[in-house]
Amino acid sequence: MKKKTIPDIINMKGAEKITMLTAYDVSFARLLDASGIDMLLVGDSLGIVALGYESTVPVTMDEMIHHAKAVGRGVSQALLVGDMPFLSYQVCPEEAIVNAGRFLKEAGCDAVKVEGGEEVCAVVSAIDGAGIPTMGHIGLTPQTAGKLGGFKVQGKDLETAGKLVDDAQALEQAGAFSLVLECIPDKLAEVITASVSIPTIGIGAGPACDGQVLVTHDLLGLFDKFVPSFVKKYVDLSPRIKEALASFQAEVKSGKYPDVEHSFTTKVDMKALLRDSEDA
Repeated sequence: MKKKTIPDIINMKGAEKITMLTAYDVSFARLLDASGIDMLLVGDSLGIVALGYESTVPVTMDEMIHHAKAVGRGVSQALLVGDMPFLSYQVCPEEAIVNAGRFLKEAGCDAVKVEGGEEVCAVVSAIDGAGIPTMGHIGLTPQTAGKLGGFKVQGKDLETAGKLVDDAQALEQAGAFSLVLECIPDKLAEVITASVSIPTIGIGAGPACDGQVLVTHDLLGLFDKFVPSFVKKYVDLSPRIKEALASFQAEVKSGKYPDVEHSFTTKVDMKALLRDSEDA
């Protein structure tokens, strides 16, 4: 399957819905890539899902690069996007370029993602100007959720909705090749999608977006600490995994596992070794 490029993703707008999922290790990367998912995001959500943090804020660049390298080893056809963690791009454009460049140079990513609207446009322009494709992210931005009043729907009134439309258009002008729209009303997402010429990828933003993204662990039922209302579980693997682990525990304790089928055998009389040892 041919490796997807930035132009491929842009040309899908209005022609074919785009799929994007998160990946944090090579095993999942291989599964997702083989399934034909269009884009894989090494999201800073790994801080919560894989590292046990309470939010995405503590995630470091080194942690992101470590996981992005692993994911990159499992990708051959999907467009790979690295999520810029908190304070990796807000300090100054020069530092943002260096950090964004690490995703491409060290991990083999094809693009990076940054959160924020007009306030990050100078950074987006600088990163894009350095030849690094950049995805925007507006609406609910988890890195600054406290400033937004928590994890809740954004753009529910005309003033904040208008601000998000302005943010989307400004990010396009700054050079973003696509936009994640998170937790906004479906009608607002429809307006934003129609107002820009770049693809919009929704997460809790309704069906009018050009594509959809979810945290893979959520759609597989692997993370149940909290599940956003917009998540559809396509399978609930946690109970099945717990059942398998309980069976393993019981069979090992009872001596049922491993049996002959799961052991290596030989015709050599190994008990002779014990006799020889005792005779010595």
